[in-house]
Amino acid sequence: MEPPTLPTDADVAALHAACLDWYGQNARDLPWRRTYATPWHVMVSEFMLQQTPVVRVLPMYEAWVERWPRPADLAAEPVGEAIRAWGRLGYPRRAMRLHECARAIVERHGGEVPEDRDQLRALPGVGEYTSAAIAAFAYGRRHAVLDTNVRRVLSRAITGNEHPPRTLTRPERVLAERLLPASPPVAARWSVAVMELGALRCSATAPDCDRCPLRTHCAWRRTGYPAHDGPPRRAQAYAGTDRQCRGRLLGVLRDSDGPVAGSELRRAWDDHAQRERALDSLVADGLVEPLDGDGFRLPR
Repeated sequence: MEPPTLPTDADVAALHAACLDWYGQNARDLPWRRTYATPWHVMVSEFMLQQTPVVRVLPMYEAWVERWPRPADLAAEPVGEAIRAWGRLGYPRRAMRLHECARAIVERHGGEVPEDRDQLRALPGVGEYTSAAIAAFAYGRRHAVLDTNVRRVLSRAITGNEHPPRTLTRPERVLAERLLPASPPVAARWSVAVMELGALRCSATAPDCDRCPLRTHCAWRRTGYPAHDGPPRRAQAYAGTDRQCRGRLLGVLRDSDGPVAGSELRRAWDDHAQRERALDSLVADGLVEPLDGDGFRLPR
């Protein structure tokens, strides 16, 4: 699949101007975007925001960076404290990975979050998106930052498709790179502006096209909003799943000051087979430590 033909240079400049002007007037005042935010603050926010809405992240983020304002502060704590402080954000392995990152940053980089993208990629739990986001948003580097919101905006505005492919494709990467402004600081601002546009205007289910700054440039709008013709896009179920069970069990451990007896965990979830399967997976993931006898605790 070849990347779509880009607009003319003049059209690309107009896209940049429209989106950047809109962002300047409509950007949310988020703490990790403020001038005093450090690269570590940006890294914490990126880990927390994975598959989690901003409204749920904000209180946890504030508490986290107040308690651990530098990587060294978190690295000095047991990993179980990171899991406990993660609260109910979900996907608690992110807390483990962030703790591992903090220790790696202290050991390899003198306690400072690296600026180089390859060095970022070498950190635990930091992949293609997160490394680009930290390099761009913390250091003003010129990288394509392709999260779900950005991919959706580019899919609609440039290719005319309601939704991007399920997994990131090479043509998407090529298109995003070609659209980046030449100036690294402007490219970084463009990336966060497109991301904000996807979050506030070009949402997945209720796009506010009449107030979108790209409405006169959008290929999807221009072609009459053709419906998505790919595989059905189904929301992930949560109630009654192993993931909910894992969260319930981990919550019991997180709310306890010490080890928890197996009997307490058994009271937290009725389905014996599902509970044991979820508990085994928590132990396998390193999120829970079994003790001699019939007890469990958060890892140390």
